[in-house]
Amino acid sequence: MTAELDFVVTLYPEPVLRKEAAPIETFDENLAATVEAMYRRMYASRGVGLAAPQVGLKQRILVVNPSGEAENKDQELTLVNPTIVDRFGPETTMEEGCLSFPQIYAEVTRPDGCKVKAKDIEGNELELEFEGFASRVIQHEYDHLQGILLVDRMSPADKLRHRAALDELIYQYKAAKAPAPKRRLFGR
Repeated sequence: MTAELDFVVTLYPEPVLRKEAAPIETFDENLAATVEAMYRRMYASRGVGLAAPQVGLKQRILVVNPSGEAENKDQELTLVNPTIVDRFGPETTMEEGCLSFPQIYAEVTRPDGCKVKAKDIEGNELELEFEGFASRVIQHEYDHLQGILLVDRMSPADKLRHRAALDELIYQYKAAKAPAPKRRLFGR
């Protein structure tokens, strides 16, 4: 029996978040297990969408459930190797949050609709159109696959308003990556 995958959310400014994700080439039980673990992490983190780079994977996978509720399986959508081929409708501004930027919210303007070409976890071709909140979630998660982050979509005023929180995320990242201090042995 194999161990169940368990992901943690990758926080800004981890470099994997800035990389363009690579396409999936193998549609197998490993992909299915990855997607299942991504949904578990998304629900545990109280999110409505999650992209593979947000769990440290350089892969073009995103999972979405606009309801944010695990019980609403009928609203789950998995997109593998997605491409947004069209954005349409009026531009709307809404407050967005991001699991990689805990407790940080910013006003983001996006077109109301999008058309996506992708594959499902079995490799079947999909072509879907979305409007409203579902479109916004997909566009946000798609940004992650392109290495575009919430901070990149923030207005200068939002960046200023969240400067301390952004600086704290950078500080925490650097502190976690810093080498451990060398121990000095006295008397030798």
